[in-house]
Amino acid sequence: GVTSLLTLSTGEKIANPKGFKAKYRKLRRSQKSLSRKQKGSKNRHKARLKVAKVHQEITDARKDNLHKLTTRLVRENQTIAVENLAVKNMVKNPKLAASISDASWGEVVRQLDYKCDWYDRTLIKIDRWFPSSKRCGNCGHIVNKMPLNIREWDCPNCGTRHDRDINAAKNILAAGLAVSVCGATVRPEQSKSVKAGAKPRKGQKQKPES
Repeated sequence: GVTSLLTLSTGEKIANPKGFKAKYRKLRRSQKSLSRKQKGSKNRHKARLKVAKVHQEITDARKDNLHKLTTRLVRENQTIAVENLAVKNMVKNPKLAASISDASWGEVVRQLDYKCDWYDRTLIKIDRWFPSSKRCGNCGHIVNKMPLNIREWDCPNCGTRHDRDINAAKNILAAGLAVSVCGATVRPEQSKSVKAGAKPRKGQKQKPES
């Protein structure tokens, strides 16, 4: 169910191509064919190669899409701020594991990292506990909870209506620029945003204000 691969602070939502889902039927057929072949036979070896070929097609299509996207972002922007997501923890959710793995957010950040070095751009990684989704981009109010199923919400303080992802993207950009200019603290607690290459603090969860 991950419909958007990325959401930019400009309001643009980049669709998730879902490469695995597109090739799922073909992969399933080739895997079924492999399971019916006798172990050690030449036909089983051929069937194994077909399965490997489908996996390679999925991987190549995904990498091609991500390379085009990250190159575009790096060429168009001098400073890029991203949220330092804990992808390994996110894939523990059985309902979203396949979609999150297919999105390859970790690969997106990896490519942005080295391409920013190539093009002399600045990449800033914002602490994953920074309340980007729960903070109102208009007045700064932080709500207590923001379940994943809520995609739009109204700020109880100023009444501004927010698209969850666009609001988060704007907050991440603002936090990244604050760190870039003066190293400002962007979390209400002790931790700071993490610049590219720095290690984020562990074991400290965000305690949002009411």
